[in-house]
Amino acid sequence: MARQSNGRAAGADDEVPFVTGGDNRPLNRSIILQAALRIVDRDGVDGLSMRRLSQMVGRDPVMLYRHVPNKAAVLDGIAETVLAKLSVDSTDPDWSGQLRAVARNFRQLALAHPNTVPLLVTRPLATPLGQRPPGMLRPLEDVLALLTSAGFTGEDALHIYRVLFGYLYGHVLNELQEVIERPEETDHVLRLGLHRLAITDFPRLRALAPALASYDGAAELDRFLDLLLPGVTATLTARDEHPHSVTD
Repeated sequence: MARQSNGRAAGADDEVPFVTGGDNRPLNRSIILQAALRIVDRDGVDGLSMRRLSQMVGRDPVMLYRHVPNKAAVLDGIAETVLAKLSVDSTDPDWSGQLRAVARNFRQLALAHPNTVPLLVTRPLATPLGQRPPGMLRPLEDVLALLTSAGFTGEDALHIYRVLFGYLYGHVLNELQEVIERPEETDHVLRLGLHRLAITDFPRLRALAPALASYDGAAELDRFLDLLLPGVTATLTARDEHPHSVTD
């Protein structure tokens, strides 16, 4: 299992403002959020402050508040900015293939912006549905359109979305912990730790040491989709075959 560090090397752009003070472009929400994402990508959520953000865009902090009312709005906007990169083709006739592509793309986004994952997972939950930015709601709307076009009811489409993204949130958190948060736990260290457990108390964990040491996030995700999508397909097929049946 390849593990990587979350450290970064200092780059030449570390002290270069995202928008210089001499830049004549008017400041807007998009520029602010792109700068905020840059800070979080580099230094994590704890490294973001309105003061640092104002320095990054090269403007007075007061000017930021004309576009984002507070830091919470910036955090929501960062999640929105990343989710805007998640493409969902709601017209794809192969709805299950499209859901598989969406899941894989979400994972790739998480790996590309690992420091934003806590925001992707928590900001939608921390913000009431009716108050979320439109960009944060776009994946939901597009997945609902994809599934209802395939024949699912709106309620079933919503349930499928919740199951899929509920898993994705947990999956990316787990994978990032595996490959980034614990880079010192090499395959050898993990295997050694498991084999120190008493086999009488943890026989199954001991037996699964090779599988645990060879964690593959992409394969794990595909395995989940292989389990989920056939069941969803069967539900739709059963409804088509018995359109007037009533189940408990």
